[in-house]
Amino acid sequence: MSKVVTVANQKGGVGKTTTTINLAACVAAAEVPVLIIDNDPQANATSGLGFDARNGGKNIYDVLINDVNPFEVIQQTSMPFLSLLPSSINLVGAEIEMVEMENREKLLANVVDSIKNKYSYIFIDCPPSLGLITLNSLVAADSVLIPVQCEYYALEGLTQLLNTINIVKKNLNQKLEIEGVLMTMFDGRLRLSNQIVEEVKKYFGNKVYQTIVNRNVRLSEAPSYGKPILLYDALSSGSKNYMNLAQEFLLRNNHFQTEQVNKDVEN
Repeated sequence: MSKVVTVANQKGGVGKTTTTINLAACVAAAEVPVLIIDNDPQANATSGLGFDARNGGKNIYDVLINDVNPFEVIQQTSMPFLSLLPSSINLVGAEIEMVEMENREKLLANVVDSIKNKYSYIFIDCPPSLGLITLNSLVAADSVLIPVQCEYYALEGLTQLLNTINIVKKNLNQKLEIEGVLMTMFDGRLRLSNQIVEEVKKYFGNKVYQTIVNRNVRLSEAPSYGKPILLYDALSSGSKNYMNLAQEFLLRNNHFQTEQVNKDVEN
């Protein structure tokens, strides 16, 4: 059974792409088949995994707009169980082209339906906006993971995102749920960071992950080397944070119990 998780927050710089890459990589490290769909024109998830988004190769734009078979575009990363459907700047034009297309909100959902049986989890990275590309990401997903930065303006815009999620759930995707809320860029020396965590917990309750991602220089460096933090510096606090998050994510999804049930059935 496959699960599709969109990582979303229209506020930029909250660790959305960092979370997509590193949570997916840490889940894949448990020998679980994982796909990242880079649905952001900035293509940071693509470059952050070591692929050149400017090489002119086929990407998510071709899949969405030109009906290219996604399996022709999906790339194998340096991790055996982690694959990538890359993006490029061309995706900027897709939003305009989608406007005239039939069932424009469901273009990505149709793509995901055709490939999801190959993967246990699909993580979708989307742009810091609530436009048609993000809407497609929400319609294609089973759940939304929301990274929230531990800074003063952390809650700004979250109401708008939650309203959008509710509208999508009501009108386009009834199964959509909040997967969880992840606190990122935490600095334990700052009273403000602790206050923000408490505020978010009051609002979201047990949807907030126990794992908190600390500010970490190595985590910031890893994308420039085209590697997830697990491969760049496995002993860093950032790597430990995302390994803990992956474990929490899999436990919340009863993954290990499901795997055992599947083995029992096969036997």
